[in-house]
Amino acid sequence: MGGDYAVIGLYIVAMIGIGWYGLRLARTKSDYLVAGRRLGWFMYSGTMSAVVLGGASTIGGVKLGYTYGISGAWLVITIGLGILVLHAVFARRLVKLRVYTVGEMLDLRYGGSTSTISGVVMWAYALMLTVTSTLAFATIFKVLLDIPDAAGIAIGGAIVVLYSVLGGMWSITLTDIAQFVVKTIGIFALLLPIALTSAGGFDGLRERLDGSYFSFTSIGGGTIFTYVLIYGFGLLIGQDIWQRVFTARTPRVATTGGIISGVYCLLYGLAGALIGTAAKALYPDLASAQDAFATIAERLLPTGVRGLVLAAALSALMSTASGALIACSTVSTNDLLARFRARPLGVNANRVVTLVLGLVAIGIAMVVTDVVAALTVAYNLLVGGLLVAILGALFVRRGTRAGALASMVTGSIVVIVFMVTDGLEANEPIYYGLGASLVAYLAVSFATPRTPADVLARWTERLSGKAAQPEREGVAAS
Repeated sequence: MGGDYAVIGLYIVAMIGIGWYGLRLARTKSDYLVAGRRLGWFMYSGTMSAVVLGGASTIGGVKLGYTYGISGAWLVITIGLGILVLHAVFARRLVKLRVYTVGEMLDLRYGGSTSTISGVVMWAYALMLTVTSTLAFATIFKVLLDIPDAAGIAIGGAIVVLYSVLGGMWSITLTDIAQFVVKTIGIFALLLPIALTSAGGFDGLRERLDGSYFSFTSIGGGTIFTYVLIYGFGLLIGQDIWQRVFTARTPRVATTGGIISGVYCLLYGLAGALIGTAAKALYPDLASAQDAFATIAERLLPTGVRGLVLAAALSALMSTASGALIACSTVSTNDLLARFRARPLGVNANRVVTLVLGLVAIGIAMVVTDVVAALTVAYNLLVGGLLVAILGALFVRRGTRAGALASMVTGSIVVIVFMVTDGLEANEPIYYGLGASLVAYLAVSFATPRTPADVLARWTERLSGKAAQPEREGVAAS
């Protein structure tokens, strides 16, 4: 595997080098957190695609293809649909708000402090999302180096933490573009055609596999509906996604680049499911479906090509891990730690927080075992706790701060309770959590005084882009 080691080694050195270059660009808070709000459509679409297609979409997507056939594409398809809706409906308004976090948006709309509670929920979501991608490093490094899972997690996590700490969103954006190119070549140009050809094409797949592998609904209607709720709606409101929206130079850039990214995600989902289906035809008796990606890469691909495909998998993991890490750090500094300081935290403070959270995520990843289950926990918390309050802020003028707070607390508690009683992968937690959150939002909002007219006036003005918030730049020291 000497050629593979060389390819992976060059890739890792390049990522660290790009991260170091990003250090020169990240001079202010705006640079570090949202890349100075200066991205054009190409960089925007590439980095948006990179951040949403991580370990669960790549390793987990192939795993679902191995288990269910082409129906396994639904997880990533719902992610793509969420990206499409976000950019067709919401992105222009979000760019005009010129905020840093979802919590800031909620404070602006409801006219009071909601960002502490929303920040805690969003922080938990972003941290678990970081964990899921960090966890998946074990699969790649097991193939490359035959080392224990913990060592693979430590190596991959350390690389992500290093370049994220150095340059923040600029480093992450630049590495994401490189990772997007590697991922596209590795998955679409190499692994997909080689896997299908080795399995005898579509005719060979039909000869070896049960007909259910070619049904687009074999994964189950309930599961598809749950994916839409969790991932489709989750993509509408996640801090990691909104923070990428905030990097767009203009509202038009966000819309155009985001729609391109959404279409890319749909194609990526189909590719992963087909690769998993081919793996099932070639290696039907794997001990764990989660090993399908690594197995097909290890056994089918020649030296060098295998290294590039594994680099593509690393690209997917690193993009999502770094995006979620900077999101978690931003929520920590803007929505939580800022409550205890009279002046904004500076760039160096953001770096310290990013470092600490990265180390915490690596530690958690070493004790978690299932990437899809961990991702489900993250999105259950996000959607069950925040979806109603966020959509209410955008569409329900009668919604109040008390109603938003009630919905966040109620939805989060219900989701956690039912995840404990019914299991992490059960569908019921998100159903009950969303229902309880909606009832609490409407009941409390209509039972409490309306949001003051001056608050709604400021919100409307900001939403129109007529009164952009001045950037509160951080200095070099905290």
